[in-house]
Amino acid sequence: MKINIDLDDKHEGTQITIQAKEWTEELEEIVKVIKKRRAPRLFASESDQTILLDPREIDYIYAEQRKVFASLANRQLELKMKLYEAEEILAPYDYMRFSKSVIGNLNQIERFELSFNGNLCVYFHSGNKTYITRKYVAPIKENLMNGGKANGD
Repeated sequence: MKINIDLDDKHEGTQITIQAKEWTEELEEIVKVIKKRRAPRLFASESDQTILLDPREIDYIYAEQRKVFASLANRQLELKMKLYEAEEILAPYDYMRFSKSVIGNLNQIERFELSFNGNLCVYFHSGNKTYITRKYVAPIKENLMNGGKANGD
């Protein structure tokens, strides 16, 4: 990929042109990042309090019994949104789908362990763990091999 930046006083505003042979997921991600000015915030509930969450501190988000929770190092907090809504908000922060009911933060992964059924057990720096189902293993591996983040890199 080639990137050109032309800084000059003659330019009125910022204009971005992307030239490509075809539309790809990578281009879609670039457009999402460019359009993202300020990410919507995630709010969680705990004991009649509303807590503002930093996406970088969340290990994973999961749905259970028709509710959505954020798993942080030492607690589970309920979110007042659907899982797909959290996934859209968190995509620019290197979150990916781990299973039908879990999206995970690639930046918090410490290690993987192969499970007997082909799933991967994911261990986070915090000590939390969850599973990546077989369907999602290949896209996550591909993302990490192509420069996606893990281990805080």
